[in-house]
Amino acid sequence: MSQTDTSDAGLPSLRNHLVHAPWPYARLDVPALRAAGHRPHPVRQFVLKTRSRCNLACTYCYVYEMADQGWRVQPAAMSRATAARAAARIAEHAAAHDLARVDLVLHGGEPLLTAPAELAAPVEAVRAALARTSPRTRVTATVQTNGTLLTRGRLGALAAAGIRVGVSLDGGLPAHNTRRVDRTGRPGFAAAARGLRLLARHPESYAGVLCVVDLAQDPVETYESLLAFAPPVIGLLLPLANWNTPPPGHDPPRTPYADWLVAVFERWWHEAELRTRIRIFEEIIALLLGLPAATETLGLAPAATAVIETDGGIEQADSLKSAYEGAAATGMTVASHGFDAFLDHPGLVARQLGREALADGCRACELVEVCGGGHYPHRYRAGEGFRRPSVYCADLQVLIRHIASALHRAAARPAPPERPDPRPAPRQPDAPPGRRRPEPAPGQPRATGPGAGLPGPPPAGR
Repeated sequence: MSQTDTSDAGLPSLRNHLVHAPWPYARLDVPALRAAGHRPHPVRQFVLKTRSRCNLACTYCYVYEMADQGWRVQPAAMSRATAARAAARIAEHAAAHDLARVDLVLHGGEPLLTAPAELAAPVEAVRAALARTSPRTRVTATVQTNGTLLTRGRLGALAAAGIRVGVSLDGGLPAHNTRRVDRTGRPGFAAAARGLRLLARHPESYAGVLCVVDLAQDPVETYESLLAFAPPVIGLLLPLANWNTPPPGHDPPRTPYADWLVAVFERWWHEAELRTRIRIFEEIIALLLGLPAATETLGLAPAATAVIETDGGIEQADSLKSAYEGAAATGMTVASHGFDAFLDHPGLVARQLGREALADGCRACELVEVCGGGHYPHRYRAGEGFRRPSVYCADLQVLIRHIASALHRAAARPAPPERPDPRPAPRQPDAPPGRRRPEPAPGQPRATGPGAGLPGPPPAGR
């Protein structure tokens, strides 16, 4: 086992991890891995927690309502000095690994609690630091917000800095968002809807919408209501849950989350014209076709994200806060550690091992290249750690097999016969007839076409 930080600040974090998650913290020998030739993958995405507080009090929020309550001791806002130090560390890491691109995410809390004139400051600090030490590295930047504070002034400031906007919402109707309330219990949907309508008028700034699956809501209604806000991409997320705290409705062998997602997939897949992209479906399609997909929730690609808290602490992915108190902690800070030290932290190393990090049953499963064992936090069980199948294992199997069957049918469908056209060919041909499939994101495929090695159709009765 490797513990890269032996300072007093790091030891409590290590002791806590050893109690809750023996794997990887007591059982993963990082020096032996390095000696055997396993090399780390550099961090490419940096989540900057510019605010630790929020203007909403959503009843299910993983930051404020789940296992980790570390937000209580964080400064309310990231200082300019901390942002500058984080920028220098990011530039240092980019230069050391010759990164062509780094992705920045402004996060919280609610990052739009920052005044418009200050919103872009952390991104501009990173750009300035990169210009000095790694000028070939380009920056992409987004802000993830609840949308309630989105105004023309804030959107203008973000657009001027090239920062795109993603919004979290539970559906496109007030009834879908009853748990998204402020601290007095007042609903936040009306303000979020105003912000989304404003954002939809500026598609160049619109990154998309994130929506957590809610079994209490009709899946197709949820999907179609979100379309009213014209999102270019919808991210449908499984609720953060684990074997100690199962998701609502978890009752194997029933697969309610697969059923919900399959209903949305069927509506999306069979529409005559694409109205939005849905990330989870495109990722599964890409992985089924043997192509890379940029995701930490599926597949076996190495994790490459670091979180910088408002106090400058370097943490693992925020989603780990759903597992146990301090689950994302590393004991490192941008004041005292570079991101190369973070690469040897057992928690990150485990998420870069791919198949080697999985439970025996997962490694033997025919869907492992697609499922990847499921989202890392969903594997957690107290006293054991993260080397278990996902708590959503049955749901993922049904969903992946359903999409694989759709691809099989699409591949087997004969192409319409071509008819000779006596007219001269136009200079700029029209698009081909039929349903227009999504343009792929970088590293992702189109949603049609034959794929070698697809798993077979789901068992009878599914």
